[in-house]
Amino acid sequence: MKINKVHHVAVLCSNYPLSLQFYTQVLGLEVIAEHYRAERDSYKTDLALHGEFIIELFSFPNPPKRVTNPEAAGLRHLAFEVDDIDTNLKELDRLGIKHETPRVDPFSDKRFVFFADPDGLPIEFYEK
Repeated sequence: MKINKVHHVAVLCSNYPLSLQFYTQVLGLEVIAEHYRAERDSYKTDLALHGEFIIELFSFPNPPKRVTNPEAAGLRHLAFEVDDIDTNLKELDRLGIKHETPRVDPFSDKRFVFFADPDGLPIEFYEK
């Protein structure tokens, strides 16, 4: 078996306009394709980081809530590498987005911090 790279991560949201605003305006991802599927009353939107497709944002009417606490088996969080945690924390604070206190990874000695998207999906900033 030969795998080249992670192609994308699918995220299912409960409030499409709010989540689209979060992923584009807060995280700075760009919309590369947006499709509304009337028969499903849902969106499928492809989002890119620096021109590379990474997130497929889906909406469906009334999706079930995600179990986050205690954490359930499966995908745990979505992590983004950042150059500087403090700069990004100031931006999260400016936008009124709650976050944890930064921690240090005991294996890599790198700092990281968690916050959440509008549906509570854990997002991590991990310092380069």
